[in-house]
Amino acid sequence: MAVEILREKSRASVPEVTIGATKEEGGTRTHTITVGGDSALPFHHFEGEIKNRPVVALEVQDIVPQWHENLTKYYSDVIDNPGQWAKKCVEEYGADLIYLKLNGAHPDNGNKSVEECVAVVKDVLASVGVPLIIVGCDDEQKDNELLVAVAEATAGENLLFGNAEQTNYKSLTAACMVHKHNIIARSPLDINICKQLNILISEMNLPLSRIIIDPTIGGLGYGIEYAYSILERARLGALQGDKMLSMPVIATVGYESWRTKEATLSEEENPSWGDAEERGILWETTCATALLQAGVNILLMRHPKSVALVKKHIDDLMVSNNY
Repeated sequence: MAVEILREKSRASVPEVTIGATKEEGGTRTHTITVGGDSALPFHHFEGEIKNRPVVALEVQDIVPQWHENLTKYYSDVIDNPGQWAKKCVEEYGADLIYLKLNGAHPDNGNKSVEECVAVVKDVLASVGVPLIIVGCDDEQKDNELLVAVAEATAGENLLFGNAEQTNYKSLTAACMVHKHNIIARSPLDINICKQLNILISEMNLPLSRIIIDPTIGGLGYGIEYAYSILERARLGALQGDKMLSMPVIATVGYESWRTKEATLSEEENPSWGDAEERGILWETTCATALLQAGVNILLMRHPKSVALVKKHIDDLMVSNNY
């Protein structure tokens, strides 16, 4: 006897956001990437359309980062050259996007000039054809100057810029409007602040179709359960028609995963935990796969082997289960 599957149809869907612009569209990218568009809970193909697959971005910095050796050894030949680093991420490690963090602009990390940072961005753009995500150095005063200049220098590329926060969103929002870029709205694991920030940005007349939200996450074992619940509430709100919670989501998986002791302690420090690198890879991979189920559209990652595992998992999840 045939069993009827209970299907719950949604009233709305997550809007699509397109990152990048090809030569025909006024940019220099070889292709664009579109995220969002889902009209069902993550990978519930039997309840609605899962229009665009989640994507993976690998992180590149403009200075040599203080990362664990189990990460840096994969980039040791290019880690002091952002353009070549980005190229390796795309050509060897399969990154869909490059997440370029301009950490060297921070007053405590070298205090690079705006001109130096713009030159780095242009070098990375020339080195790869994928769209870029560009974020500042997390110093509000410097970022206000830096990101506006970079947005102007890359006008027409339709990139994704971050981070706009409740205390510091106006200058970046204005720059994204003028130079036609997308924006990351970052909030501190609070659904109400997340929604309020989207309202504030949209009131400056930046279209909702150019906003991606970063509600902040915790790494596996360090708050991922709470992060999952926030992401789930946002997705449910989007499917019920709440436009101010309906944007695609980005998550800093690599950063959160590789600052946990479980991912970084050596075998000598804790022999019972087994191989340190394998543990770190699985920590990042498990964190990413959990967040996919919560509705994350862009995963920011660091270890190339984690990327390979997660992309294979996404392939499996995108197979239709509409029986």
